[in-house]
Amino acid sequence: MGSNLGDRLMSLAEAYWEISNTVGFIIDSSSVYETDPWGFQAEGKFLNMVIEVETDLQPDLLIPILHDIEAGMGRIRKAGEYESRIIDLDILLMDDMLICRDDLQIPHPRMHLRRFVLEPLAEIAPDLIHPLIGKSVKELSIQCHDESMITLYLERARVEPVFRNWNS
Repeated sequence: MGSNLGDRLMSLAEAYWEISNTVGFIIDSSSVYETDPWGFQAEGKFLNMVIEVETDLQPDLLIPILHDIEAGMGRIRKAGEYESRIIDLDILLMDDMLICRDDLQIPHPRMHLRRFVLEPLAEIAPDLIHPLIGKSVKELSIQCHDESMITLYLERARVEPVFRNWNS
């Protein structure tokens, strides 16, 4: 999950809440990190985090739900463009699934290139093996050539208590 517009932490909390209510049980969540935009210029930095969700939904049903959550939060998608956004929700991995279509790719095709994905993912699943590359998330994080700055914004132990109380 990522956000660089508006109240970024509130946007992550709202997405967290919506996912827990529509997609499934949130098993784990990483710390929240502040990062520079990746692949484009923007005024605001991103807050990023990774969550692990238990769901019975298949990817063809899950991705429209994630897009509906984004749209409900005010995101307007523009095809093929990186841009500032109130919320961005991606599927990084889903079990050992391999899907390569124009509308959906699992594992996420650029996750191994992005420090802002790998570091939070390594927090919650360091030994998870990338099904195409055959390396653990921890190995991919160590070998990542992305030199983008990543700064701890909200430590892992505080994420769930803060987010759980977001809608109270």
